Amino acid sequence: MREISRRGLLGTAIGAAAALGAAGCAARSGSESPSAKASEQAKAKPIGDGSTADAGAQPNQPPKPQRLEPGEKPPQFVVFSWDGAGEVGNGLFPRFRKLARDHGAHMTFFLSGLYLLPESKKELYRPPNNPVGASDIGYLSDEHIKSTLENVREAWLEGHEIGTHFNGHFCTGHGSVAHWTPEQWESEIEQATGFVTEWHTNTGFTEADPLPFDYHKELVGGRTPCLLGQENLLPTAAKLGWRYDASSPGGTQVWPSKKEGLWDLPLQQIPFPGHSFEVLSMDYNILANQSKNTTRGPVENYPHWRQQATESYIAGFERAYETNRAPFFIGNHFEQWNGGIYMDAVEEALKHIADEKRKDVRLVSFRQFVDWLDVQDPAVLQGLRRLEVGQKWTPRAE
Repeated sequence: MREISRRGLLGTAIGAAAALGAAGCAARSGSESPSAKASEQAKAKPIGDGSTADAGAQPNQPPKPQRLEPGEKPPQFVVFSWDGAGEVGNGLFPRFRKLARDHGAHMTFFLSGLYLLPESKKELYRPPNNPVGASDIGYLSDEHIKSTLENVREAWLEGHEIGTHFNGHFCTGHGSVAHWTPEQWESEIEQATGFVTEWHTNTGFTEADPLPFDYHKELVGGRTPCLLGQENLLPTAAKLGWRYDASSPGGTQVWPSKKEGLWDLPLQQIPFPGHSFEVLSMDYNILANQSKNTTRGPVENYPHWRQQATESYIAGFERAYETNRAPFFIGNHFEQWNGGIYMDAVEEALKHIADEKRKDVRLVSFRQFVDWLDVQDPAVLQGLRRLEVGQKWTPRAE
């Protein structure tokens, strides 16, 4: 399992408090009141069949990012992201939305398009190299589709990003996303976007409020299933005008660069307490090194594993914060593996990171982070990229 961790392979799954400084995005902004949200909905202009609507600029965004001055210390960016982003009755989506509100954090939710398509309409999905309607993550019940829609709607209004985790989550065999061509990725993206923008028609839930955004404009990045297939995805993503991709199969804690014109934002190898090797900054990869091939390991191990996972996330943050200030990326699923210990670990890590004593920490979405990257002086960013993992930033390090 150590090699699994190092190469970043994943299993299938359904998956600081301060005003803006001269150089950063504000990490903490309050969410709007219910009446303000209702007002946003009232102003929204329906798009297509009314599944989505243009409600104008997204609320609860940080102030406009500013350039770092030469020799100015960068903020510590932290991105919590979620693969699948379906609410299946376990309360995890609203739990982490509340956690984000409590700590002024913004997150990225990579929505699986199939989570808005009823199984009765699965013939509408034509996955590349797989049978019509096939899906390795299944389909949600009508009740869970409605819950997912509600949480996605509220998440966007609270300032979070809605990206994509594509559709069927194929990771093995001939149909794996690892073998898809750029043209097949384009088909998959078109379908994922369609399921999000045509759910009124596909579900019949025509009385439900629309998602308050134009998804064709909102969608600027994603993460592939099992971190596979990025090479052939990137030309298509660039063609579609995406700004970043979070699908690299394992990176290190250094400042990012671009591939095919997109910011390459990989999950990262971070310290794994009690071991000489590092683990990828995702719940599944920590699990793979604890309970191996099962999501229900011995219950007596849960307390130790929970603490180990928490300390791993915190160690990754602390290493970046105290040294090169590389952005820290965490990827998760709304899951209850090993009794939900990884959800507890993520929550405890976020609370630690969001300590109000750290005025230079920014808990942002991927989109907000690339907004900041895009206004920086390329020479300054190049200097930051020269800093190795654990190499301390100094005014002259660049």
